[in-house]
Order: sequence, then structure tokens, then C-alpha cells
Amino acid sequence: MSQIAFVRIFPLAIPLHKAFSHAAHVRRMADPVVVQVELADHTVGYGEALARDYVTGETAETVVANIRGMMPEVLLRFRPRLFAEALEMIEQLPVIDRNGRGMPAARAAVELALLDAYSRHFRRPLGEAVGWLGLAGLGPPGSVEAVRFSGVLSGDDLGRLRSSVRKMRWFGLHDFKLKVGFADDVERIRTVAGYLGRSLGRSTTLRLDANGGWTLERAVEVLRAVQDLPIRCVEQPLPREQDGQLPELKNATPFALMADESLVTIGDGQRLIDEHAVDIFNIRVSKNGGLLSALKLAHLAMKNNVDYQLGCMVGETGILSAAGRRFLENMPRVLFAEGSYGRFLLTGDIVDRPVQFGWGGKGRPLEGLGWGIEVQPERLERYAVVKMIEIPL
Repeated sequence: MSQIAFVRIFPLAIPLHKAFSHAAHVRRMADPVVVQVELADHTVGYGEALARDYVTGETAETVVANIRGMMPEVLLRFRPRLFAEALEMIEQLPVIDRNGRGMPAARAAVELALLDAYSRHFRRPLGEAVGWLGLAGLGPPGSVEAVRFSGVLSGDDLGRLRSSVRKMRWFGLHDFKLKVGFADDVERIRTVAGYLGRSLGRSTTLRLDANGGWTLERAVEVLRAVQDLPIRCVEQPLPREQDGQLPELKNATPFALMADESLVTIGDGQRLIDEHAVDIFNIRVSKNGGLLSALKLAHLAMKNNVDYQLGCMVGETGILSAAGRRFLENMPRVLFAEGSYGRFLLTGDIVDRPVQFGWGGKGRPLEGLGWGIEVQPERLERYAVVKMIEIPL
């Protein structure tokens, strides 16, 4: 009874408590696409994707279209007798659509739903998927007890920026990421650094994220103006199309560089390693095609002495937050962690209890099979922007 009976798609809209802005976008609403897979024995699993056209070229609409158009004929063949067989089938999910374009977010939503469903069906913990991948050095306890979740500071004005830093410090956070790519970047950076004071570089860290919003000249200008500060790294300083200029930027400034929008596929990771373009990878489950792909990308970084962090998409529900937690439970040496914001960011969620970090940014391992959470169907209906799409198989 392991065959798939139904695939259901729920495009959602969940308001944020306040607008979140960066160099590429201003967001007031989370727009996740949730996928539910129901097996013939009525076991249900859930996945989620947040599509960003400026990252993977996908939108919520193309995610839905690709799931409807690409996945049913593949999923019809799913009749695994063992969890390992299910993992083998899941790994073969398509990553390219019929027009030759990448569809990592669509793949991620379906992969996550299948992992959740088959973990529950076979009563096997998701940690076994890590062992099945055969990647040396991965597995519990990972980094979940060691790493602390970061506070992310959006493109607010200076007054709101100070208020945000103050509130995050009151909550015991030690690691901060500041969105840059604005006309007043130097003032914004120095404002945050000034508030952190002597703790910066000692008990607190600050990293910058330009979301590809700088030119090479602007990046050099800003980073040289703050080179006296102990900034931990600079994320995606240039647009993906200008990756070839990253080595020049590395030579011109003293800070470590992190890839995000430039890092979607394993091929991207290998290219960045071969070109010695960056020092750190930002790995995001939805952006990188699912949990299995994210683990493989992190392992590639680890093998090549490249640091890596767990990133997130703005507006993740408890499903993606739980998938991120499973990543941390099985991946050692994670440098920073983002996500698990839960009701700190969203005005509502679709799970029985928010998956969010506690005081000091501490996250705990999640108990149970699958993602260790329970999705509330009535909340899916509450936040749906269109009627649920049901695909019988």
C-alpha cells in the first residue's frame, strides 16, 4: 500500500508582521506552495517551497504548473517495498522542466512531502536517509545543539534598525545579518556595529548580505569604507551574472565572501569551488531542490574546505523550518543558521506548534518521524489563495 493515491497543492498567502525588504525585493506576504502527498494506506506527508524568480527563475505559479505537469507520471511509478527503495525513487525526481529550465523549488516541495510520507509509512527516521546517501561525516548529532539561529536585519530606516538590533539582543541573539545594497550602506553598517559595540567580533558577529545589489565598484567602495570593522563575511555581493568578478573582489577587500543566489545546483557549487570565488556557501532547502540536494551540496563544501551555513527563505512555514532543523541534526560544522522564525515573522502558521528558536537562538532536535510536526488542514484552507488542487494518481 505504498503507492501514491493523491497529490494536493495548496498555494498560500500568510501576512508578515511587518514588511521585510532587501536589495532585490520588498515582501509583506509569505507565499508558500504546500504539497500534500497521500499514500494508498492514507499516510500523509507534507512539503513546501517558496519560489523566488530572482533566485531560481521560479514563481509560485510556475511551481504549481511544474508539479502538475512534470510530477504525476513520475509518481505513478512509486511502489517502494522498503524505505531505501523510496529514497532511491525520490532522488530521481526531475530537476529540469520540459523547456530545459531548472525547477528546484517545485522539486523541493514534492521531495519533502515524499520524505515525510515514506518516513511515516515505513516508520523509519529521516536520519536514515543521510546514511543511505553514503556521505562520510554526516549524521547525528550534526550541529543542531551547537549552532545558534541568527537575527536578520532588513532594509529598515536607521531608527527601526536600532530598535530591531535592541530587541534581538534582549532575546539573547549573538549572530546578526544585515541587508545592504542601499544608498546609505556605510551608515547602516556602522549603526549596527556601533550598537553591538565592543561585543562585535568577540561574543557577537555581523555579516552583510547585498542580494546581488552591488556592482564591483560599489562593493569595493562600501567594503573599504568599513574595513576596520570585524565583519564576518559578505553574502552575494554581486549579481550571479558577475560571478567572474568575485576573485577580483576577494583580492580588493579583507572580508570572506559567501554565495547565495549564485549557488543553486551542485554544478554551481563545483564551479564556485574550481574558480576559488567564495569562502562560504549559503544552503537553503527550497532553493537547492530539497533536503537531499542540500545535504549533498553541504558535503561537497565540506570535502573542499569551504564553510557553509543553513539559510532560509523569508516566510517559511513550520514545514520548511522543520526540514531545516533536520539538516542541522545531520550536518556537522554548520557555521551559521537562519530560519525557524515561526510566529516571530508570520502572523499565522499551518502547523500544530510553531517551529521557532528559543532564547539565545537555540534550536532543539525535533522528535518523531518525518518532520516531527503536524499540519493543520483547516489552516491550509484559511490561508489558501485559490482552491486546493487535487491530482488523483
